[in-house]
Amino acid sequence: MKMKIFSKYGAVALLVMGLALQLSAQNNDFRKKAPASGPAPKIEMGAYTEFVLENGLKVIVVENHKLPRVSFQLSIDVPPFKEGDVAGAADIAGQLLSKGTTTRTKAQIDEAVDFIGASLNTSAEGIFGASLTKHKDKLITLMADVLLNPAFSEEEFNKLKTQTLSSLAASKDDPATIAQNVSQVLNYGKDHPYGELTTEETVGKTTLQDCKSYYDSYYRPNQAYLVVVGDISVAEAKKIAQQHFGTWKKKEIPMKALPAVQAPAASQVSFVHKTGAVQSLIYVTYPVELKPGTADIVKAQVLNTILGSGFSGRLFKNLRESKAYTYGAYSTLQQDRYIGYFNAEASVRNEVTDSAVVQFLYELELLTKEKVSQKELDLAKNQISGSFSRSLENPQTVARFALNTSLYKLPKDYYATFLERLKAVTADDILATAKKYIKPANANIIVVGDKDASAEKLKGFSANGKVFFYDIYGTKINMDGAVVPSGMTAEVVIDNYLKAIGGKETLMGVKDMSMSMTTSAQGQTIGMTIQRKAPNKMAMTVDMSGMVLNQTKFDGEKGEVTAMGQAQPMDEGGLKELKDQSAMFAELQYATNGAKLELKGVEPVEGKDAYKIEITAASGKKTTDFFDKATGLKIRSIETQEGPQGPTTSTSDYEDYREVNGVKVPYRLKTVGLAPFPLVFEVKSVEINKGIEDSVFQVK
Repeated sequence: MKMKIFSKYGAVALLVMGLALQLSAQNNDFRKKAPASGPAPKIEMGAYTEFVLENGLKVIVVENHKLPRVSFQLSIDVPPFKEGDVAGAADIAGQLLSKGTTTRTKAQIDEAVDFIGASLNTSAEGIFGASLTKHKDKLITLMADVLLNPAFSEEEFNKLKTQTLSSLAASKDDPATIAQNVSQVLNYGKDHPYGELTTEETVGKTTLQDCKSYYDSYYRPNQAYLVVVGDISVAEAKKIAQQHFGTWKKKEIPMKALPAVQAPAASQVSFVHKTGAVQSLIYVTYPVELKPGTADIVKAQVLNTILGSGFSGRLFKNLRESKAYTYGAYSTLQQDRYIGYFNAEASVRNEVTDSAVVQFLYELELLTKEKVSQKELDLAKNQISGSFSRSLENPQTVARFALNTSLYKLPKDYYATFLERLKAVTADDILATAKKYIKPANANIIVVGDKDASAEKLKGFSANGKVFFYDIYGTKINMDGAVVPSGMTAEVVIDNYLKAIGGKETLMGVKDMSMSMTTSAQGQTIGMTIQRKAPNKMAMTVDMSGMVLNQTKFDGEKGEVTAMGQAQPMDEGGLKELKDQSAMFAELQYATNGAKLELKGVEPVEGKDAYKIEITAASGKKTTDFFDKATGLKIRSIETQEGPQGPTTSTSDYEDYREVNGVKVPYRLKTVGLAPFPLVFEVKSVEINKGIEDSVFQVK
């Protein structure tokens, strides 16, 4: 295909080249002045038809008979509203729609969709389905059943709550999610719907009735659009819409006034501490009033393209290509019916966090003071024009434009005249738009990273010279920590921990220990058994459904890993790590095994003040442990390891300590960072001094 395209246009290219050479020989004056640009190309928008049912349901039909496929998008125009103590109920309600109806179970719905090779998805804002044309009647019947007769099963509701909590747990350690959370709160305020966050607490309080209430309040035809795209006629679409949705009862939905949103009066640095983070994620962000259809939209799009929409953006060229601070730096200037936002972001190395902020602010300030070059302007306009033109090849784009025209009350020719408005944008327009929307002196500078590595150096970017600390949900916290008592050292903290779990004498009397635990991953139960024998033997077995997946053995000198029946000797690096981990109680050995301890202060961990101890093993590996100031127990451990994609950080939390033979053992371990999802290990049994045989640790 590529050869055909080349040969088709190759002759034209040669002809053009020949003419150019001929003109060049005759007169070189054309090089001195760029040719005048022609008029913006005429946009031929795909046709669409609109009609409204008696119940207020607005229907948009885009015919496209190239392929025997059809899609139905039911969009609910939900106005922003606060969910309060049950934030997240709307999302759960949306997912519940496809989990069973009064006439079909979830399994029957899934089977029916699979049987016709269709897709069917539901959310808080609507339902989408697509299939071959010959199956459209079966698909729309399923969609109508899901829409009008949801069962709201208690069992499915509880499953979704569990999944939501698991997702929240996974995102608690994700810098991008954390930065997004904090930016929403700081940009909009917690009293605004856009500043409201779903948390474990709000999900825990959510009831099935809350989900039903959302559905009853907002899933109404007079607040909905049915967009039909594909191999279907307008007459067929009218018949389907009336037959399946004509009886849907309309009802006025609640509309509430939104609180005013203001950008910060002056710049503020807000920091979320992530112990052990090797990078800082930087957001420079604030709210903007940029509404769809207004005169500034196209200018703002060009402005943002020049600044940071991709590889050609100024931010990318500066922070990546020139300074090598990051793999990518980007910006967003987001329009919204109610209130939008600006954001510039990048993940950078800890040591250049402050330098990166300098460059962000420099680029933003520069846009407000100097006109962009004609070359930059033309490149940005060409990128936007090309993307817009290519998008028109997709009938879904025509449908989206039609929906936007209705939603945002746009002129009927808004998209047809888009390229004309784009062509008219000048460098003067970009400067004026930048002065209006780019506000580096009124920005929330949000950083997610290790405070010990960069927070102090960021004070100068805050108008008041202070760095404010927040938790992962945007609540301001005090990171000064409780005062470390006089005489408290890392060694004293470790001694107190050993006393808390049973005392040195009791611990030294433990000759062997076996611990069995389970965790769930993607619906599968995984078992793990760890066996230790003094002084430093260790064996770990991981199994699933009775089949051993992995086995690690260390006899005190040699080690091996067996996976799928194949044993491999452990390399030198692995042996060093196992020697650090194989002691029955590692803390007992710190005084004699060459480990270095440093008390880094007191930090809050899940609402508890904890001593932060950095441990550097003889091998050089570093671990940061946190010990509850009140109980002395270890409650968190953080490790950073080198991986194929660079350094990764894993966090383990220790909970539910129980006494076994005089020794306190954590019965719940939560680990984030070892897998793409959090793992919660529940300890099933702990046995001490049962006489584990040496053969268990034997390395072949």
